[in-house]
Amino acid sequence: MNLAVTADSLQHTLLSQGFVHLESVLTQEQCEAIMAWYAEPGLFRTTINMARYRFGEGEYKYFNYPLPDQLQSLRQQLYEMLVPAANLWSKALRLNLTFPEAHADFLQLCHDKGQRRPTPLLLTYGDGGYNTLHQDLYGDVNFPFQPVFFLKQPGWDYEGGEFILVEQRPRAQSKAVSLTPKQGDLIIFATSQRPVMGSKGYYRVQMRHGVSTVHSGHRMTLGIPLHDAK
Repeated sequence: MNLAVTADSLQHTLLSQGFVHLESVLTQEQCEAIMAWYAEPGLFRTTINMARYRFGEGEYKYFNYPLPDQLQSLRQQLYEMLVPAANLWSKALRLNLTFPEAHADFLQLCHDKGQRRPTPLLLTYGDGGYNTLHQDLYGDVNFPFQPVFFLKQPGWDYEGGEFILVEQRPRAQSKAVSLTPKQGDLIIFATSQRPVMGSKGYYRVQMRHGVSTVHSGHRMTLGIPLHDAK
C-alpha cells in the first residue's frame, strides 16, 4: 500500500472537509487480485442483493474471518494510520471514547459489545446500479472513519457511478460532494458524524455516502469498515 501522506496532513484534511482522497494507493495488479476474490465463495459470510432490501441496485459480499492476508494487513495499517485522527475527533465530538493504538484491541471492544462479525466487503454494480445514501453502523461501537478502495477505472470500465458524500447540516441545506476516483485510489470519509468548528466550538454534522447511477459498464470497490458488526 503506497500512502504518501503525513499524519498531520491527513488529520488536517479530514478535519477540514470530512474526507480525504489519496491517489494510486494500490497498483492495477493489486486491484485485479482483489477483484478475483469475488469468485471465491469460501472467503465470504454472506451476499446481499441490494434491490431486495431497497438499498439500491447491485450486490455486495461480506468477508468472513479469517480475512485474506492482504486484506487483514490493509485493515490493520489503515487503523493505525487513522487512530490519532480518530482520537482527535472523539475529543471534538465529546464521545468519551479513546481508541486504542492496536486494531486488535479496538476489535476486542467491539466483541465485548457483541460485535463479532467482520465488515470488510466487495461491492459490484452493473448498468443501472447505484447505492442509496446511508451510514455503515453495525452496533454501538463504531470507528469514525471508513476507507474504500476503487478497483476499476472510470471512463474505461464504467461510466457514471460517482461516489457521493452528503453533509446534513443543522438548520441549513445539505451539501453534496461528487467524487470520481481512479483505479487504485482510496477515499477515507466520515462514518457517521464529523466535527465542524462553529462560533461556540465544534458541533456535529451528520454524513451519509452513496453511489450515483452507473450508466454503463461494471464498477467495483472494496470497503473496509474498521469496526465489526453484531
